[in-house]
Amino acid sequence: MTLTELRYIVTLAQESHFGRAAERCHVSQPTLSVGVKKLEDELGVLIFERTKSAVRLTPVGEGIVTQAQKVLEQAQSIRELAQAGKNQLAAPLKVGAIYTVGPYMFPHLIPQLHRVAPDMPLYIEENFTHVLRDKLRTGELDAIIIALPFQEADVLTLPLYDEPFYVLMPANHPWSKKDTIDSEMLNDKSLLLLGEGHCFRDQVLEACPTTRKGEAPSHTTVESSSLETIRHMVASGLGVSILPLSAVDSHHYSAGVLDIRPLTPPVPFRTVAIAWRASFPRPRAIEVLADSIRLCSVAKPPADKA
Repeated sequence: MTLTELRYIVTLAQESHFGRAAERCHVSQPTLSVGVKKLEDELGVLIFERTKSAVRLTPVGEGIVTQAQKVLEQAQSIRELAQAGKNQLAAPLKVGAIYTVGPYMFPHLIPQLHRVAPDMPLYIEENFTHVLRDKLRTGELDAIIIALPFQEADVLTLPLYDEPFYVLMPANHPWSKKDTIDSEMLNDKSLLLLGEGHCFRDQVLEACPTTRKGEAPSHTTVESSSLETIRHMVASGLGVSILPLSAVDSHHYSAGVLDIRPLTPPVPFRTVAIAWRASFPRPRAIEVLADSIRLCSVAKPPADKA
């Protein structure tokens, strides 16, 4: 029993005429007749009752043709699934990002992806690195955007861009008179940090020599779950903080509330990267995602220090 033979009997049932059925199947009439007879012999039943003037289905043939139609429809569905699989940009992509990247990347990334891959919507999750790592491993996510270093067995990583750190302060802060801020100055008890579990917290501590582990903690005990909450506390005058460049101008405060300054060279920075399973079957989707992130995440330093 073949799909071709099933197609023969379905077409013959619709046409009730060997000649027309053969024409629709793009074969000769003898070829179609042989195929129908072969299937009847295999099944041991007559599917069609043949007379000189007509071809009609037998009672058992009606059930067989109905089922054959379903099989052909399912076979077409398989072909369509396979065809969709050939277009790696024609299905949703499950992307995760760490908390300090996602809110500032996705508003730029999604419009870019709409332009280059309109049939590839994103399922988005923001979380801690260790949670994203686990979900990538189990297949709950297809790709994750994290900060290096990042290592995981059977996972590929690709650096996307480097992002320098900036000092955020209230507009009337004494440091506003400076052009750059030395990292050694960031030992004030009012340095606001993200809470434990955020990799950006660790990177900030590493960038500030006087706050590194092993030394007497001189930074504030005030911690936050998000960079935006930290920004609000800085705006209220509670202290100063460190932001990645992508987060510097992403706010709704009017001029004269917040001020930013670059750090004195060598400026600390983080490297944002994409990670995905080496076995992921849609490498083209990863390529387009990475290219789009690079294109929309080319961060430019703020135009005015005020």
